[in-house]
Amino acid sequence: MKRRALLVIDMLNDFLQEGAVLDCGPRARQIIPFVQKKIQEFHQAGDLVVFVCDNHEPSDPEFNLFPPHCVTGTPGAQIISSLEVKETDVIVPKRRYSAFFGTNLNEILKENNIHEVHVVGVCTSICVMDTVGDLRNRDYPVVVYREGVADFDREAHDFALRRMEKIYGAQIR
Repeated sequence: MKRRALLVIDMLNDFLQEGAVLDCGPRARQIIPFVQKKIQEFHQAGDLVVFVCDNHEPSDPEFNLFPPHCVTGTPGAQIISSLEVKETDVIVPKRRYSAFFGTNLNEILKENNIHEVHVVGVCTSICVMDTVGDLRNRDYPVVVYREGVADFDREAHDFALRRMEKIYGAQIR
């Protein structure tokens, strides 16, 4: 049976709590109700929900570009408490922008007979866009929800949505 997957990207305390180390701002917090609704919709349909979670070691090279964030085992690396995570959901920790780099996400999608991937989360111009590019490189049809993604940089957010639609061929709804 073919199924859809919902990738919930980096809906973590260090990105969404006000004042957190990489707080994506009020626009990011505004997507939470939409993300909650999508998770519930996918749960009810029996589709796969995958939480993709930034998860870094204390000496991660990414900290040359960004302040330390989402360090393994810290509260900042945890999924925000307002999102429902069920036992049937999959959690994929990642150390780079794309949810595919150094993870088993490709195998998870294949094992679950996923034929279409829907995407919500933060940051639109970084982890969302890089993951969508890798999904399209694997020929998955992709849907990105405009109401379900956000970025700390509005111009980068708008650019990323245009790029994902025009270059990657993702549906932006």
